Amino acid sequence: MRVTREKVLEHRHAILDAASQLFRERGFSDVGVAEIMQASGLTHGAFYGHFDSKADLAHQACRNACAEGLARMAETGSLGAIIERYLSPAHRDNAAHGCALSALSGEVARQSPSLQGDYAAGLADFIGEIERRLEEPDPDARRREAIGILSTMVGALTMARAVAGGDAELSDEILAAARARLGEDAAE
Repeated sequence: MRVTREKVLEHRHAILDAASQLFRERGFSDVGVAEIMQASGLTHGAFYGHFDSKADLAHQACRNACAEGLARMAETGSLGAIIERYLSPAHRDNAAHGCALSALSGEVARQSPSLQGDYAAGLADFIGEIERRLEEPDPDARRREAIGILSTMVGALTMARAVAGGDAELSDEILAAARARLGEDAAE
C-alpha cells in the first residue's frame, strides 16, 4: 500500500520528535536507531526512508530541538519570565522536553564540526532572542550582555542537572542563585 505524502511527513516528524527527546535525555551515543524508531511508533526498516544515517538524524534532531526551544522562548513575554522558567526545577527535571543547549552541550563538544555548526546556529538564535529583550542601546554591549545571560542560564541548568540526583539541595541552590544573579543584573 502506498503511503500518502502527508503520512510520510507525519512519520518523519514523529522520528525527529522521538530522536530529539531521547538525545536530550541520554545523549547521542547512548541512543540507537532501533530505540528511536520504537519510540516513534515505526519499524526500524522505515528509518532509511527518512534519513541517510544516525548522524543525519542527529543533525536534524539538534536543529529541531533548538527550534522548539526557541519557539518556547519567543512565546514567553519578558526576559524575567524566560529566566524564571528556564531556571526552574520543572525544567531541570525534564531534559527530554527542555532546552537543547543545556542538554546537548557536553555531547556536541565531542561530535563532528558540522553538528557543532548546527548547535552554534541554534545558540546564535537564542542569543538573538535574548538581545531583542534587552534595552542596552549599544549593539556590542547588548550582544555581550545577552551572551552572559544565556551562558549563566545554560551553565546553571547544566550544573543543577548534574547534581540533582546526588544533592538535590545543591541543585535547587544553583538554580536559585542563578535566578537571583540574573535578576540583580537586570535591575542594574
